[in-house]
Amino acid sequence: MLPTRASYKFSRSRCFLPTTLVPNVSTVKENSREPFEWKSQIMSLRQRHFICQADGVIETLPGALHKLNRYCSSLCDDGCLSGVTNKFLRTIPGYVKIVEVGPRDGLQNEMKIVPTTIKVELIKKLVSSGLSVVEATSFVSPKWVPQLVDAKDVMDAIQGVEGARFPVLTPNLKGFEAAVAAGAKEVAVFTAASESFSKSNINCSIKDSLDRYRDVALAAGNLSIPVRGYISCAVGCPVEGAVAPSKVAYVAKELSDMGCFQISLGDTIGVGTPGSVIPMLEAVMGVVPVEKLAVHFHDTYGQALSNILVSLQMGISTVDSSVSGLGGCPYAKGASGNVATEDVVYMLNGLGVETNVDLPKLLLAGEFICKHLGRSSGSKTAIALSRRASTAQTSKL
Repeated sequence: MLPTRASYKFSRSRCFLPTTLVPNVSTVKENSREPFEWKSQIMSLRQRHFICQADGVIETLPGALHKLNRYCSSLCDDGCLSGVTNKFLRTIPGYVKIVEVGPRDGLQNEMKIVPTTIKVELIKKLVSSGLSVVEATSFVSPKWVPQLVDAKDVMDAIQGVEGARFPVLTPNLKGFEAAVAAGAKEVAVFTAASESFSKSNINCSIKDSLDRYRDVALAAGNLSIPVRGYISCAVGCPVEGAVAPSKVAYVAKELSDMGCFQISLGDTIGVGTPGSVIPMLEAVMGVVPVEKLAVHFHDTYGQALSNILVSLQMGISTVDSSVSGLGGCPYAKGASGNVATEDVVYMLNGLGVETNVDLPKLLLAGEFICKHLGRSSGSKTAIALSRRASTAQTSKL
């Protein structure tokens, strides 16, 4: 079992609270009664933990992050958030595994075909940042997802890359066989909690999709290949609207029973809020152990990080995300990109949660793919640090 925040020992974790949020301790009345205890707890912390005085000139994005870490955050000792974390963050895991889905879920939604060499270089950069699971591609029909027609070539090119697992999406037994022939060591299957979305996305009912994936799971089991399950529209559907938590729980249990080692619950169109995510997770946790669950949030309404936070508080320890917020869904009108990996890592760093991801290297990977795509990053963290670097460079000139 993974350690929780209550038992996890901080390892040079950093606090990123801005000074403007920390009131002058001298102005707090000793006997004042606060409606929420955490307010007085935060105000009682020593201000020196949050004093930010940046200096020097920042010339590059990695340099910006280095300066930010050095000057704008204080190293927390084991007791720096004592009383706050124990009461409100104690159920958050000490380590969170990030499943990077950018090379597949991100690039599949691009209008133009991304060259194989760019995809491979992106994957290598993501692995070099410390990401240990990178979803590489999908063995689906080029008719439906032409952006991933080079799945075999991508797999051939990353066979020698070490330090990470490279799961691939397989829609049926034919796709599974093609993936195995290309060297895949882990696969994923995908269904939905919405009948309408299932029919538009994979052209079959939920029941038929589950029957199809039982064949895949059986074949994978015979080869000792792990299978991950995805559930789309776990909160809302672009056609049906709100999705009942009981429907998500039903599909999750079916995937678990057929042998999926993990089930990723996806808010495909990004309509979820903590108010709708919590009951969905409660329903699923009633039939599938929390250790087998992951979350996959799109950031259409800017709710992804808040949804991830409540998921962590409920015991989830695996989070899907996409570098630079790449992605969407070609079959879900209006769905924007996935939550940006950079933003997830930044938040987890601020919580003192380990990810083993090097944020400066991750930023470089995002910068690389955005430069090729010819657009700015969808990561607020990357944008903020880029502006910081740009401003400092301008002042130098």
